[in-house]
Amino acid sequence: MHRRRVRPVVPASEFAGFRFPPEAITLAVRWYLRFGLSYRDVEELLAERGIVVDHVSVFRWVQRFTPLLVDAARRCRHSPGDRWFTDETYVKVAGRWTYFYRAIDQFGQVIDVLASERRDLAAARRFFTRALAHGRRPVEVTTDRAAAYPRVLDEQLPAAHHVDARYANNTIEADHGRLKARLRPMRGLKQLRSAQVIGSGHAFVQNVRRGHYELGIDAEPHLRLAAAFAELALAI
Repeated sequence: MHRRRVRPVVPASEFAGFRFPPEAITLAVRWYLRFGLSYRDVEELLAERGIVVDHVSVFRWVQRFTPLLVDAARRCRHSPGDRWFTDETYVKVAGRWTYFYRAIDQFGQVIDVLASERRDLAAARRFFTRALAHGRRPVEVTTDRAAAYPRVLDEQLPAAHHVDARYANNTIEADHGRLKARLRPMRGLKQLRSAQVIGSGHAFVQNVRRGHYELGIDAEPHLRLAAAFAELALAI
């Protein structure tokens, strides 16, 4: 009696079923996250390369593949530093003000981003829970004087030194400007999930360009991001 040989299941690529090749999809996603472009701008630039695709498809690519690329790169990410600068900035989503909680370390690495409809204790707690999942715990955290921060830090980082002096948080406030510059060309975000995807994707691109990932390390600095996306396309 001959036994039937069982072949291991090879997981399908996330690009399976799409009409366009991975190179075209990741190019569109990379352009959108990196530059101050609208979806229609990306549509036009792709058309100049002979890739005819509707801007709605570009939107869907960004929303689907950005989290996959970020997750695939997780193992290549450097551990954050031990001094964190945390603050909130705000944008309009569906006509309502929405908060972006963001933190960077002393080396300029964006640790995490959280889009939240509220600026309260629950949102601050949720943000720090996400940020601490990246590994290293800080010895010093600088925040503004929002009332929620002392309580959350006492709960989750009781040993860390908390700084809330005036002007001490200028580092993260200046960094907000890069995210705001990316959001400015948009005609308004419609959903909180879309805001979270774009905020996280922008932070990821910023970190890759600053050398906080072991991706594209053999490429010239101005080509590092393109090389990183090419590597990640093979992983998903």
